[in-house]
Amino acid sequence: MEQPQLEQSVADGVATVVISNPAKRNAMTAAMWRALPELLAALATDRSVRALVLTGAGATFCAGADISSLGGPGDEQQSLAVRAEEAVAAFPKPTLAAVRGYCVGGGSQLAAACDLRFAEEGALFGITPAKLGIVYPASSTRRLVSLVGPSAAKYLLFSGELIDTGRALRTGLVDEVLPAGELDKRVAEFTRVLVSRSQLTQAAAKEFASGRTGREAYWAEQARGSREAEEGVAAFLERRAPRFTYGV
Repeated sequence: MEQPQLEQSVADGVATVVISNPAKRNAMTAAMWRALPELLAALATDRSVRALVLTGAGATFCAGADISSLGGPGDEQQSLAVRAEEAVAAFPKPTLAAVRGYCVGGGSQLAAACDLRFAEEGALFGITPAKLGIVYPASSTRRLVSLVGPSAAKYLLFSGELIDTGRALRTGLVDEVLPAGELDKRVAEFTRVLVSRSQLTQAAAKEFASGRTGREAYWAEQARGSREAEEGVAAFLERRAPRFTYGV
């Protein structure tokens, strides 16, 4: 039987992290929760990485936390999950969750922390603390509300019900829904686009979108010193692909 683990690879500027625990629908063990922040920190310092994809092995994204590995629900489980979620949210490059099958509990927590979520038709999403009598973390609740709005967040949290990709798309929980068999192709296509764009633009936009304030002058200075805009305009006029070098 395969051991639960987080698998990683880097190719063509894209880091891929795979949640792998097939025997339990890729549920996250305590060791996996602990390993994720360290793994992401290492990838964040890899200058060849320009985008990150988080996905699950096989036909499931992640069915939540493997409670048997944690000794039952409680503060330890929440703190481990929150630290991992915050590490995903803080990753400095664009992040995309590629979702198949179940994306439930801690799986939805991780997916919501990504910048974008693409899902295959048939995927199911749910946030299930009400089924276990757990108080969902405040930071995770705020992130969910900012993503789907108060009403949809309350629906998910109050009921613990699973929703399909149609409803997830309407509420903003996912950004694109792909037919069966098309997810990998679309993710590869879209990450190629991300890799080709300016990391300066992406980094500033990610920070501004997070609500962080007070660094407008910093990003203006970065823009002036980077020459990204000059390269972008020159490439447009010369009808060629731009060669952005910020962060490389």
